Amino acid sequence: MNAVRDLPRTLSFRLIVTAVALVALVSLLLAGVTTVLMRNYLVGKLDQQVMAVVGAHDVDRDDHGPMHGRPMSEGPMDAEPLRCGPGPNSRALRVTSLGVGGVLNEACAYTPINSRNLAQLLRVPMDGRAHNVNLRGTGHYRVMAGKNPAGQTVIGGLPMNDITDTIRNLLAFSMVLAVGGTVLAGVLGGVLVRRQLRPLRAVAATAHEVTRVPLDEGDQSTLVRVPAALTDERTEVGQVGSALNTLLDHVDAALDARHRSELQVRQFVADASHELRTPLSTIHGYAELSRRTPDDANALSHAMTKVETEAHRMSGLVEDLLLLARLDSGRPLQRESVDLTRLLLEATSDAQLLGPEHVWRLDLPAEPVTLTGDEQRLHQVITNLMNNARQHTPAGTQVTVGTRVDSGTVLLWVHDNGPGIPTELQPTVFERFTRGDSSRTRSSGGAGLGLSLVHAIVAAHGGTVELSSQPGDTTFTVRLPDQP
Repeated sequence: MNAVRDLPRTLSFRLIVTAVALVALVSLLLAGVTTVLMRNYLVGKLDQQVMAVVGAHDVDRDDHGPMHGRPMSEGPMDAEPLRCGPGPNSRALRVTSLGVGGVLNEACAYTPINSRNLAQLLRVPMDGRAHNVNLRGTGHYRVMAGKNPAGQTVIGGLPMNDITDTIRNLLAFSMVLAVGGTVLAGVLGGVLVRRQLRPLRAVAATAHEVTRVPLDEGDQSTLVRVPAALTDERTEVGQVGSALNTLLDHVDAALDARHRSELQVRQFVADASHELRTPLSTIHGYAELSRRTPDDANALSHAMTKVETEAHRMSGLVEDLLLLARLDSGRPLQRESVDLTRLLLEATSDAQLLGPEHVWRLDLPAEPVTLTGDEQRLHQVITNLMNNARQHTPAGTQVTVGTRVDSGTVLLWVHDNGPGIPTELQPTVFERFTRGDSSRTRSSGGAGLGLSLVHAIVAAHGGTVELSSQPGDTTFTVRLPDQP
């Protein structure tokens, strides 16, 4: 039993066992059905011959001395003679009501029926059908009882030895064929099943190769794929191969996204550390200066002013980082009615004070544009976009700010005719700490969080922000739902 339980349970093994079992079962059923049908056919033919034996009553008994005048002690029975020779009457049995019957063998020798067998024959019902009778010392006979035209009781029969031998030989031959067919099915089934499952083993080999890839180390990719020839979805193996390739594509995409995220986190930490280190270094330096010159009022005042400026700058950076963290975590924004037209008017007025060297224009509809959202955050979106245009365009640049409602969507745009944003910078312009150059000087603008805050706030409102830029034509377009 343990050896049976330890047999391999692979798919090929189960398929071969199933195929061999089905062949064996079908072979046994065919052998059984063939044997039964053949026996019924032979018995039917024998019954026809028995009827001929019973009906052979027109031969003169006086011409056949061996069966005449042999009285039966049990009653007035007599044997009616049979024709001798090869054919269906060889070893035939026939008994009439005038005397004792007997059996002819193949050599035409007459064998009398003893009283015990005769008594058994007399019990055969006269129902027009043949019956099986086992005569001791003689064998199995197919016997029928009836009356002849003269009114005599006639019992006739033929031996079943030939049928028994034929059925035994047929059954033995069928068993040999069944065993041979089962063995052949097992051999050929093993070869064919293993050949048909070869594509599935190739798919499994691909999966095993993927498991050996160190996915937890840096920028990894599964690389391997199931060959295209094994991804035909019209077949079961093709469906498995195609599904595995799809899974591997998702794994590759997830690994790439994880790697990019890790790089962004590293870059974010480095940028944030640098942005915070600069004001901290400034504060530390001026604090040291004020400690060394406690009696110099002018130096002390200047140092405190710089400390305050850098502290304010550092506080703004920390506030921006905290806001991005809250937005990333899905913190809900306030939901109130916001007059976007008023926000644009206020922001443009502030921009004219901060950037008088630029030309500021408004493009507003006749009716006020309102929407539901967080007024403070939407004001921050407008301010950041306008500050971005002011800081990265030369004096004299015309900046146009506008809004309108289009099919239930509120559009907000900031357009300038400045030099534009470099093409290589446009795909990452909304990422954190992205600047117009790679330097970290204050002349290059802020910390590089303004546009990333715009993107995060707009996304939190269920909207989108897009950039279209070329020399002389740069537009940031914000689309916000009226009811986010």
